[in-house]
Amino acid sequence: MIKTRIIFVTLALVGGTLGTAAVPAAATPAVSTQAATSRSTACPTGWSSLVKADPTTTATTAPVRDVRTGHHTCYDRMVVHLPGAGGSGIGYTVQYVDRLYQDGSGRHLPVAGGAVLEVRVAAPPYDPETGRPTYPARAGQPLPGVDLTGYRTFRDARFAAGFEGDTQIGLGVRARLPFRVLQLPDRLVIDVAHSWTGAR
Repeated sequence: MIKTRIIFVTLALVGGTLGTAAVPAAATPAVSTQAATSRSTACPTGWSSLVKADPTTTATTAPVRDVRTGHHTCYDRMVVHLPGAGGSGIGYTVQYVDRLYQDGSGRHLPVAGGAVLEVRVAAPPYDPETGRPTYPARAGQPLPGVDLTGYRTFRDARFAAGFEGDTQIGLGVRARLPFRVLQLPDRLVIDVAHSWTGAR
């Protein structure tokens, strides 16, 4: 009777130990798979540095309200917010230029960086009915509230002009790198890659 009880207790302890050891062992492959997937994820390729434009989309009367930036694993991003523009698309032209010249005056506006992207959005930075500014930016000055400290690609972001219903921005980048433009409801997105190779 005593021997039987000792055998049962011993088996119970051994079974409990094996059950506990099995939990981390089962979890290990999942962690390793996630780490491997994260390491193997490549940045998008196939972007170019050629001009991107949508001349077929008509200008919107919904004014620019804000411009924000963010840095991601593979690219730096600028977002122009136009609440009320809807899903019909926002006209734009984004292209590299040798120098940025202000619409209307033709004045040269210096923009820091190895290359300059001119971002032109077919929407005013003011209320078309009253003429009052909806985006508090000044010509030749950095974009309000935009801090590019720590960005890999962006170097400078300056307001150029609001002229004849368009908003013009100069985006200084590290070098002439590939970029893409996305039209989303109520906003225009410009992503500039960190490299040509798709490396992070």
